[in-house]
Amino acid sequence: MAGRSAHAAFPSALRGWLGPVAALAALVVVVLGVRYAGHHQAGTVDGWIRSAVVGVRPPGWQSVALDLDALGEPTGAVTLVVTLVVGCLLLRRPRAAVLTGAGAGLAVVTSSLLKHVVGRTIHGENLSYPSGHTAFATALALAVALLAAERLGRPAGFLLVLTAALVGGAAMGWAEIALDAHYPTDVLGGWCTALAVVPATAWLVDWTADVGRRVRR
Repeated sequence: MAGRSAHAAFPSALRGWLGPVAALAALVVVVLGVRYAGHHQAGTVDGWIRSAVVGVRPPGWQSVALDLDALGEPTGAVTLVVTLVVGCLLLRRPRAAVLTGAGAGLAVVTSSLLKHVVGRTIHGENLSYPSGHTAFATALALAVALLAAERLGRPAGFLLVLTAALVGGAAMGWAEIALDAHYPTDVLGGWCTALAVVPATAWLVDWTADVGRRVRR
């Protein structure tokens, strides 16, 4: 039993804590989606946050923002995912490898589907809610953090996962806002999309692997 849990994609010690977080994140995605459905301009909160982000532009900010944005584009995203998947396999963590690819992929697919459902646009007809780039970066950060969290206790592991999600999402979110590619609420929606999708994907990876092992026996 201990051996099995040690290699889980979703450490059992964190399920009781991350489950409610995922449910709350899903609720935020829905609420924001309903609030901004069909909108074609920034809201009041978007304006406040955007002015703060755009107003703080350190030297070389555009180059950094463009580099971060490129990691969410097809070439950069595939390269990043393949690198992390190979790393997981070298560490003999197949479930983590599956979660890395599936979690990031499902977060991006979910955000893409939601864009068409919500219909919020920026700069004309560019669908914006939620931010797929932010969802992707957050999903990868979560997958890597879950891999490391199993070696920590419950509070420390939970803190690590949330911190990684915040750092990954904030970095990409800042880039998207600074480049005026997304509204701040799009970024929040993308962050919450990953927070909802990745734990569910991790649970599904473990459940599928455990069922498969029982069938083979």
